[in-house]
Amino acid sequence: MDCIFCKIISGDIPAKILSQTEHSISFLDAFPLAKGHVLVIPKNHHQKIQDMSVGENADLFSLVHSMISKVDSITGATLVAIHNGKDAGQEVPHVHVHLVPRSSSDSAGAIHSMFNSTLKLSENEIDELYNKLKN
Repeated sequence: MDCIFCKIISGDIPAKILSQTEHSISFLDAFPLAKGHVLVIPKNHHQKIQDMSVGENADLFSLVHSMISKVDSITGATLVAIHNGKDAGQEVPHVHVHLVPRSSSDSAGAIHSMFNSTLKLSENEIDELYNKLKN
């Protein structure tokens, strides 16, 4: 497999490993957006969160929970980001959670700044979405 994260897990590519559990591992991002940018990934290759088992998900987010206080200690605020699939902006097709220290002086904005505009939905469209997602 030609997955950079799988190569980090196997030890073929060196990384600054911070912590690991049975199913997950965290390390410093090689191309950080801010000082202290951390990635948390499952050890098994999965492209999307819903492809992981419930146990793997629990383990991954337990490690996220453990690491976020450490990352948050850098600036006092942390962006937690997951791009779930290529169309969502995922660049490496292996589940990964970004923990990015944030500050009021950085160049990043709120999630709404990632999009050109907000949607204007009719009540019928809202009801359709509600029923689709609720059931």
